[in-house]
Amino acid sequence: MTNAGTEGRSEELLSNPIWSALTTEHAGLAVGNGAARRYPEEIGPLSGLHEETGAGWAALEPLAEAGASGLAVLFLREPLQLPAGWTLVRSGPIVQMVAEAPKPVAMARPDGVELRRLTAADAGAMVELAQLTEPGPFRLRTMELGTFFGILDQGRLLAMAGKRMHVPNFVEVSGVCTHPEARGRGYARLLMSCVMEEIMADGKRPFLHVFAHNHGAIRVYEDLGYRKSRQFEVAVVARDRQQGAGNRDQRASASRTAGETGG
Repeated sequence: MTNAGTEGRSEELLSNPIWSALTTEHAGLAVGNGAARRYPEEIGPLSGLHEETGAGWAALEPLAEAGASGLAVLFLREPLQLPAGWTLVRSGPIVQMVAEAPKPVAMARPDGVELRRLTAADAGAMVELAQLTEPGPFRLRTMELGTFFGILDQGRLLAMAGKRMHVPNFVEVSGVCTHPEARGRGYARLLMSCVMEEIMADGKRPFLHVFAHNHGAIRVYEDLGYRKSRQFEVAVVARDRQQGAGNRDQRASASRTAGETGG
C-alpha cells in the first residue's frame, strides 16, 4: 500500500490521464517521444499532450497521420483551440470519477451464464460488442491493456468490463458494456466489481471516465463508491487530408466508438 502523500502525488497524474499513462506505466506502449504520445493504432486512438500548446499539437500531427483514420482522441483540460489543419469530429464533457470508498457488489455468479476472464480468443466478440454498444474506443488489441471479465451465454458475449489506463497507484475501469438484450440484470455492476476487486488486490485504486450527461451511469458508479474528481472535454479530432470513401467510413466508425470513454 502507498502512503497518503505518495497517493496524493499520484492522483495529480489523473489531471492529464492519457499523457500520464503513456509516460509511466504504459510508456512501453507509447507511440511518440516528444510533447505528444498516443497508443498504437491497433489498441485505440487515445492520445495525450504534455501541454495544450502549439508545440503539443505539432507533435501530435505525425502520430495522427500515421493512423489509417488520421484520428486522435484527447481529454482536454482547457477550452479547445483547434489549430489549422485539424477537424473536430466530435466533442463533449466527460467526468472523471475516483473510487474513494470502493463498494463492490457481492460476487455471486448469475445463474445460467458463464462469468470468466476473457482471452485473446474472445477479442473478435469483444470488438463486436463494443461496436454495438459504443463504450469507448475498442479495437482488437485493446484487451492487452489489462484484464477483462465477461459474461457469456452459451458462448455468446453479453457483457464485459476491464482495465485501460494505468498510472502509479491507479487503474482505469473501462470497456463497460452490456448487450441491449441483456440489460437490467446487474451485469455491469458485477463485472465492474470483478475488475475493482482485482485492482484493489494489487494495492491500487480504480478510476473511470463517463459522459457528463450519463446521469444513470454516474448514479451506479456513486453506488459503487466513486466520487466525481474533475471534468474534461473529450475531443475527437482528425487531420485534414485527402481521403477516399473508405477512409471516410473508417473515420466515421472510429468517431462513433470514441464516445463513452469510460463506461
